[in-house]
Amino acid sequence: MTDVLDDARAFRVEAARHALTVPRALPDLPRETFQVIDAGGQAPVRDLMVYRPQDGPEVPAVFVNLHGGGFVLGDWRDDDPYCRLLADVSGCAVINVDYVLAPEHPYPAAVHQVYDLLVWLEAFGAEHGLDGSRLAVGGHSAGGNLAAACALLARRSGRPALRGLVVDYAPLDLASPPGTKLTDAMRADPGTTEFAEIGARFNAWYLPDPAQGTDELASPVLAADLSGLPPTLVLTAELDFLRDDGDLFAARLRAAGVATEHTAFPGCGHAFTHQGPQEHALAAWQQMARFVRRVLVDEGAP
Repeated sequence: MTDVLDDARAFRVEAARHALTVPRALPDLPRETFQVIDAGGQAPVRDLMVYRPQDGPEVPAVFVNLHGGGFVLGDWRDDDPYCRLLADVSGCAVINVDYVLAPEHPYPAAVHQVYDLLVWLEAFGAEHGLDGSRLAVGGHSAGGNLAAACALLARRSGRPALRGLVVDYAPLDLASPPGTKLTDAMRADPGTTEFAEIGARFNAWYLPDPAQGTDELASPVLAADLSGLPPTLVLTAELDFLRDDGDLFAARLRAAGVATEHTAFPGCGHAFTHQGPQEHALAAWQQMARFVRRVLVDEGAP
């Protein structure tokens, strides 16, 4: 296990050298931090970054945002400017979550941590000026996987009553090796091939037992039944080897009777909402914000 941890830590150091591109002209909303303690005295997420909309209601609805990073990388800072935009456009409070990472905390630790937070928000959000009865969750890449898994858990247990789900270019089938998802055109691109190889390392760090890849909480698109999930926005990128995961998820959601909005962004690769092209990135963030507003404020389905 020590060798695995050292390998992951070295990978994180190398990844930190490549800064994310932040789109310009994002609103500079204030951020506040508060500590979460649930009724049992446990802390599902130690500190939460909360963004409140300007001129919003005194007790706004809540969207929980989960950053990407292959279950291994990233923290709340990656999505900080985008959460400001989401809050400003949606008119909802946005909570930017620092969930636990693999391999120190392998599957399903992050799923249950985020799910516990959602349950806590429904029960205790009002104590912090948040309307936990109007709650949605979403994420980017690995964060989108976690968001979908939490929606499945919420349906299974009957709580919390989620009103919306956002799944942004997520790996939704961890049972299939990333290399098998490459098209011939993608295989001709050394960058995409390398990224698929990195994806395989991420999956191995996240899943101690590869057989866990067939679990619905690891691979939401493989769930036997997707009915009963909340209205869902699925975003995919044309040049992303994970595109088929999202396309299939959207198709299966519609077939299960779930109100589904699906947009495939042409000419874009994985992580385009963070790395560009900027025009498409901002369009995607605006679409996410409008969706969140519709399901939480206007209370309408896609």
